[in-house]
Amino acid sequence: MSPKGRPTDDPKTCRFEIRISEADIEKLDFCCEKTSKKRAEVIRMGIQKVFDELSK
Repeated sequence: MSPKGRPTDDPKTCRFEIRISEADIEKLDFCCEKTSKKRAEVIRMGIQKVFDELSK
């Protein structure tokens, strides 16, 4: 039996749940609308941006 989902070099196997305010959801959804990306993708972009800044 083959694994579920599309083949990838970077499987997303971990789940993470957070509680955020309505204002933060509005900001996240605004970013999603402007970038045409899903919430998880925008959050990953934010993590990468902070990581890049701290790694300098």
